[in-house]
Amino acid sequence: MTRDNEAGLATGWLPGELSEAGRGTAAELGARRRDDGIDLVLCSDLHRAVQTADIAFGGTGIPVRTDPRLREINYGELNGMPVTRLDAERPHRVDVPFPGGESYRQVVDRTADLLEQLAAEHDGRRVLLVSHSANRHALAVLLDGADLRERCAAPFTWQPGWEYTVPAGWLRPATASSAAAPPA
Repeated sequence: MTRDNEAGLATGWLPGELSEAGRGTAAELGARRRDDGIDLVLCSDLHRAVQTADIAFGGTGIPVRTDPRLREINYGELNGMPVTRLDAERPHRVDVPFPGGESYRQVVDRTADLLEQLAAEHDGRRVLLVSHSANRHALAVLLDGADLRERCAAPFTWQPGWEYTVPAGWLRPATASSAAAPPA
């Protein structure tokens, strides 16, 4: 939870700042997961995600690295827009990028890049990701076979975490790396 979230704003690629509630949730994440045999924490390089990882795992000895592929979707000119506008825009941005930004399909593609690397370099190891709602949609599409259009049309529901298994030798599905043409 960020100050922007509490103000009803969609932060996007803006840095964001954890709110008091967000700092508490980050501390709970660390208490819940730091003894789970995690080998690596990868987090978005956006400030609010780095803050979360630092609060949750700082000083634990678990390596924490940032990776820009875990960034929230870039809303471009609309970074910081009201969430009500985002809710109206989201279903139309599956394949059509936000003005000056990116599409949800592009987030799926960069998340697939990350998963391929994790499958190759961290097979059999436990990796915790600190990312954003668009990445959550991408993981559901890539690892659970969810429909991206349905995910983008549905409201995001927060929970304390999700678990996925990336199969050994995982390679992106052909549909993840080729963005569909926007509807005419």
